[in-house]
Amino acid sequence: YHLPVFIPQKSLSSIQVRRTTNKVSPDPQFSRERSTFGVPLETLIQDATQCGVPFLVTQMVEYLEVFGLERVGIFRISGSVNKIKKLKQKYNQGEKVDLVSDGDVDSVASLLKLFLKELPVAVFPDNICSENLRQLLSCLPKAHQNLLQFLSAFLLKVATYSAVNFMTLENLAIVFGPALFK
Repeated sequence: YHLPVFIPQKSLSSIQVRRTTNKVSPDPQFSRERSTFGVPLETLIQDATQCGVPFLVTQMVEYLEVFGLERVGIFRISGSVNKIKKLKQKYNQGEKVDLVSDGDVDSVASLLKLFLKELPVAVFPDNICSENLRQLLSCLPKAHQNLLQFLSAFLLKVATYSAVNFMTLENLAIVFGPALFK
């Protein structure tokens, strides 16, 4: 496939078209194997912290606890698409991620929601949503129980700052519900 290249001549009314041999190739990041996003929680257990939650989740939550609890609209305001893409790529490639220098509250909050949304099996899988929730929570795989317990504690903490960040439990449910139930 050849792309036309427009080269302006001295006169603006005459333009020369030249063919190049530059080929369009796929973005290399899409050809790499996904290693963190979009994989089952159970496969991330070897990378889990002592509370049984994937490292990237604890890293993002710790960042948000320090910098985001008083952020107005935390989780409702979208982060920078470029920052989210770069951070996701670093996590997927197993690179060290420094959220303080490479992220911001809205981007990290968006990245956390994206991680949950891209789980191949939602934290609350379809097959358990129609039954008694309390009974079924105990039936969740351990990795899902750990993540849910960890996120719940964090989101309760976010809600305690609702006078400042306007994120009540209801607002958090609206934001996180679609990511937890697919």
